[in-house]
Amino acid sequence: MFEIRLHSRGGQGGVTAAKLIAYAAFLDGKYATATPLYGAERRGAPVVSFIRIDDEPIRIYSQIRNPDLVIVLDESIMQLVDVLNGIKPEGKVFINSQGGTEVEGHQTYPVDLTSISLSLDLVLAGNPILNTPLIGAIAKMGIISQDSAKQVIAETFRDERNVEAALRAYEELKI
Repeated sequence: MFEIRLHSRGGQGGVTAAKLIAYAAFLDGKYATATPLYGAERRGAPVVSFIRIDDEPIRIYSQIRNPDLVIVLDESIMQLVDVLNGIKPEGKVFINSQGGTEVEGHQTYPVDLTSISLSLDLVLAGNPILNTPLIGAIAKMGIISQDSAKQVIAETFRDERNVEAALRAYEELKI
């Protein structure tokens, strides 16, 4: 089972991103779940989502304490929350980073999702949309296929710029 813990802030699209990743994995023929965890909902508050992907049915719906991958959509969360808590020794970290942030001891994948969205004017309620470019980066990491990533985005969002954002993140991620 491949387990992902996604850290975001309310309004950034982290919960939606988790659902899109799980749906894309399902389209790839896998079993997948996406579960959010948050307190009183408010824009900007830390939110955690959990994604499980497996070839076998998934019967666990609890929090993920030892993720294979940690996704951070807002670097400032790393000052408030220990996002690396429990990550497996070989665990990977994806960070939405303008400065190419690296995490010592873990393979790190920094991509500037914010700039990608802003360059395409993908903004909702004043905030850049981060979930669709993230899906492209996750596809580049091989967690989901690029075809399923494009399909799930096209089925979920009418605006074709969302697929373009995913394709740009796919291209910008260095593996």
